Amino acid sequence: MQSLLPAIYPILKTAYHLDFTQVGLIGLTYQLTASLLQPVIGFYTDKRPQPFSLPIGMCVTLCGLLALSTAHVFLAIVAAAALMGIGSAVFHPESSRVARMASGGRHGLAQSLFQVGGNSGTAMGPLLAAYIVLPRGQQSVALFTLVALLGIIILTQVGRWYQKARLEYAARRVHYREPAHRLSRARILGSIAILGALIFSKYFYLASLTSYYTFYLISRFHLPVRSAQLYLFLVLGAVAAGTMIGGPVGDRIGRKYVIWASILGVLPFTLALPHVNLFWTGVLTVIIGLILASAFSAILVYAQELIPGRVGMISGLFFGFAFGMGGLGAAALGRLADATSITFVYQVCAYLPAIGILTAFLPDLEKKLL
Repeated sequence: MQSLLPAIYPILKTAYHLDFTQVGLIGLTYQLTASLLQPVIGFYTDKRPQPFSLPIGMCVTLCGLLALSTAHVFLAIVAAAALMGIGSAVFHPESSRVARMASGGRHGLAQSLFQVGGNSGTAMGPLLAAYIVLPRGQQSVALFTLVALLGIIILTQVGRWYQKARLEYAARRVHYREPAHRLSRARILGSIAILGALIFSKYFYLASLTSYYTFYLISRFHLPVRSAQLYLFLVLGAVAAGTMIGGPVGDRIGRKYVIWASILGVLPFTLALPHVNLFWTGVLTVIIGLILASAFSAILVYAQELIPGRVGMISGLFFGFAFGMGGLGAAALGRLADATSITFVYQVCAYLPAIGILTAFLPDLEKKLL
């Protein structure tokens, strides 16, 4: 549902005569409302878990969809984006805790399964926009409130399971805390800062794809909007597939190796992208999405192991920071596109994965925990 917002950017830009800076501000509003609230909510729910925050978050998203379907001025679109961001902020911290509680100890796999649901939904956004919203108009976004209602019903049942499971664990005095790694406070904070830099690299680049890839294809290769949306679907589908890879591979070989490969390993492909034809643009962006997406599950579980017992706060912090970087990226890249060109945006973003070299300074937690 939330992926409908960036998926209909070309429709909104044409209908309301928006420039790239305004498109970026819509994305920034959504991402910032999500990012700023998530760490606060995660910190609160670590102390006072809220099983029914899951359906509540979905209710707020439903309101955002209704607002988006009826918005006819720029500020109303921004307000709808803010509601959708708030819904995301309420949902993610507790849902990460539920995924971890249900993992049976395979934390990377559980986190990947959880995130691949979101990324698969994100991949569906361009298809929904191309075949439902584009022919029927912006008002058809309201149809997806039916999906939100179904989500509220399902998440209410998940909340009940979560509430019951917490009581059972409390009665058995089960505590899910990882072994101490004995790293100093300074080393932990330094590692968190490095992970933040890697998130910056990943989500700034992904912002260039989710917000501006269709415009790039339309501008450079003169594709119609529907065809450009199908290319975006392929990229976001690759992102969903890549998300599923990172977690379980990290469980097996170590999360640091996955982080290395998924950030720095994508650099040759991003450098080549601005200089190839349409066919190779499609191929390279699928490869980029597949490799780059494998990082987040590994980064999040690595951070949870750095600071055990703070699942909600860490999940909220990293989801929030990821969303914030996506929003800042959308706004900054939109401004850059207005000042230069959409092609120049991809030439600049090509160097972002080089930040992955910072992975060398992360401690090897698997060895520390032995």
